[in-house]
Amino acid sequence: MRDFVADIDWSRWSETLWTSGVRVLAIVVIIFIALRILERLLEPAIRSTITRQMRNEPEIEVEQRIDTLTSVIYRTAWLVAVMAGLITILPEFGINASALLAGAGLIGLAVGFGAQSLVKDVIAGLFILIENQYGKGDVVTIAGVGGTVEDVNLRRTLIRDLDGTQHSVPNGEIVVSSNKTQVFSRVNEVIGVSYGDNLEQVFQVINKVGEELAGESPWSDDIISAPTVLGVDGFGDSSVDIRVVGDTQPGRQWAVTREFRLRIKLAFDAEAIEIPYPHQTLVTAGQKAADGVLVRRAAEE
Repeated sequence: MRDFVADIDWSRWSETLWTSGVRVLAIVVIIFIALRILERLLEPAIRSTITRQMRNEPEIEVEQRIDTLTSVIYRTAWLVAVMAGLITILPEFGINASALLAGAGLIGLAVGFGAQSLVKDVIAGLFILIENQYGKGDVVTIAGVGGTVEDVNLRRTLIRDLDGTQHSVPNGEIVVSSNKTQVFSRVNEVIGVSYGDNLEQVFQVINKVGEELAGESPWSDDIISAPTVLGVDGFGDSSVDIRVVGDTQPGRQWAVTREFRLRIKLAFDAEAIEIPYPHQTLVTAGQKAADGVLVRRAAEE
């Protein structure tokens, strides 16, 4: 062992480590600086472009689009930079990068036949981003899963539902995407009233509540068009169903709908307008028999 250590040419190794170490360090520093510069320049550049393209759309939509594209582009650039750095660094340690790439190409070709779903996911992810089907923060229903989009990249979309469960959906599995918070959202409510109520009075009360809600702060900032009666939607077993619609800022339809329902209930109570609900009458066996005796006595008399 002592002879082996004594035979090592330490001067050659120290020179190699010094020169290769400096080159490797320089490559790492250059990649780090390049990524930092990209991180600082990417968001303003995307913001400028998207703001011009979406000048007539809600601010929240613009911010979601900027956030989504910035995240996807930066992570993709980071991966490419790391791969390029590795290819550049490996020759410093005596590893033939060309042969490694050729081998990786053959392996990739073999794996590619079994990774068609991955290619499908990436292509679908590109179309999702290019067409702006949805972005981070949107409330969507995709592949049978509904919730808020927490993250989206070229391969998959992360969705958090109301129960707090996070779903990872491969982009290739998305056939139809339903975005509930893009450009604008809508209050879409059915209100049932009694058959004995005056429908003209009911319409006036509903429209008045919608106009008052749209004119009061802070709801006025959320409502684009006041909830208004669209008409009679149908005839139920115990109620006349009235359809009410109104447009809101993206994602604000649920809060506006809850406040609208509260005010409708208070207004209906004040105007003696009945909201029908099921009634049940319970008759016990003893009571039923007693009623039968009373009926027979009345018939005899």
